Amino acid sequence: MSTTATSTAYDHLLELLEEEAVLNSINGLLGWDQETMMPTEGAGHRAKQISLLARLSHERLTSSDLAETLAVCEGEIDLNADTEAAANVRAVRHDHDRAVRLPATLVQEAAETASAAQHEWVESRANNDFKRFLPWLEKTVDICRRKAECFGWADGGEPWDALAEDYEPGCTAAGVASVFGPLRDRLRALIAEIGASGRTPDARLDSLELPLDRQMAFCLEVAEKIGFDSTRGRLDVSTHPFCGGSHCDDVRMTTRFHDDMLTDAVSSTMHESGHAMYEQGLPYAAFGAPCGNSVSLGIHESQSRMWENQVGRSESFWKFATPLLEKHFGAAVAGIDARAAFESANRVNPGFIRVEADEATYNMHIMIRFELERAMLTGDLSPADLPGAWNDAYRDFLGLEIVDDRRGCLQDVHWSMGAMGYFPTYTLGNLYCAQIFETACEEMPGLVDGFADGRFSGLLEWLRANIHGHGRRYSPGQLCERITGKPVSADPLMRYLEGKFRPLYGI
Repeated sequence: MSTTATSTAYDHLLELLEEEAVLNSINGLLGWDQETMMPTEGAGHRAKQISLLARLSHERLTSSDLAETLAVCEGEIDLNADTEAAANVRAVRHDHDRAVRLPATLVQEAAETASAAQHEWVESRANNDFKRFLPWLEKTVDICRRKAECFGWADGGEPWDALAEDYEPGCTAAGVASVFGPLRDRLRALIAEIGASGRTPDARLDSLELPLDRQMAFCLEVAEKIGFDSTRGRLDVSTHPFCGGSHCDDVRMTTRFHDDMLTDAVSSTMHESGHAMYEQGLPYAAFGAPCGNSVSLGIHESQSRMWENQVGRSESFWKFATPLLEKHFGAAVAGIDARAAFESANRVNPGFIRVEADEATYNMHIMIRFELERAMLTGDLSPADLPGAWNDAYRDFLGLEIVDDRRGCLQDVHWSMGAMGYFPTYTLGNLYCAQIFETACEEMPGLVDGFADGRFSGLLEWLRANIHGHGRRYSPGQLCERITGKPVSADPLMRYLEGKFRPLYGI
């Protein structure tokens, strides 16, 4: 071990983690550039760059230096204590033990494949060409299976569990299925009630063709008003909206626009702003250490969905945003008041596209993807048969007939990235979000009404104190119970959805 006489093992551990995090931060910028700025012909070399960085990062996390230093720390620090040092050491042990199970060659192959596959996905989606993407999907599924075999899974489990651990620690397919089944039934009942109501909310805001540059200016101002710090981040455009970057002071997010669907751009931007504000709320002093990182994708998603939905789809928010509409679009939005904008943002209309889905149907999209990726990993579904299985699932879950693969199985970037085990974190995020937001409203009376006056800082400060600032100090479940006093449940989400949609649809 290369610690010096003047440094402790824990100090050295933090130094090693910071070095690895710097490599990952470079990788993050390359990934952002690939999706936003990189020339098309740069894809091949970019894959090599990203794969090399992934290998170097993996080598550092699995090095004998780190392993020896970690062992010394475990002997010197009380790992049962509720301290930042104990939390960091526990998390590093978890990450190191998983990393050493993966050969460096597999890590590099996975990174290079993901970079190339994302490029192919963009082209395949644009041209509605599943056959072009199929070889990359097959290779990705094979890599994911091999990774799962390296990690292993508990008796009675399955490959999906091994991969989900990277996104939501402790999450299993059986556990997800036990939550999704009853939730699916409750959502189906609500969707059926809405469909039978015969009421059609005002859709005028999304019938207007608005200049894309003005939409961008409007969305950026909204993001800044709710708390996104544009001196520490930026907003760009990509095929699939995402949030990335390198660290809390350099956060990159993207959105997308349609000529005649402003509410989708607003939702996408506020969603990614929620992710970005979480990243900006992480302490830079802890950069590289687990307590300087987000705890899980489910909790991360709770932040993005909260700003997108509980805030951005509220009537109170649109009372605040209506003057901004007039500022950016002038006479084009004449007659669009807060109620009309609120109704446009909350129409329930089962559709093909997950990222454009309303709140009532959104989780059905997630359940479909969970079942399909689970089947591909076990071998029950061949990647070649994905389009047919996808179309059957949409017919079953939402009563829709898929018209083409571009709006079907090619619509999401995740599988091209090798991110299998990821999708359920979106629904888990909705569950965490609703429960946490209920608690925020209880602790801050008048919170939602304050949005009308542009008072968003109270919510952001509360989230910073209760979630962002802790990093990975607590597990997702511990964090939820610490904030709300209860384990995560579907009841708050259903109370929120029913409380909004039943009055809106006169049910």
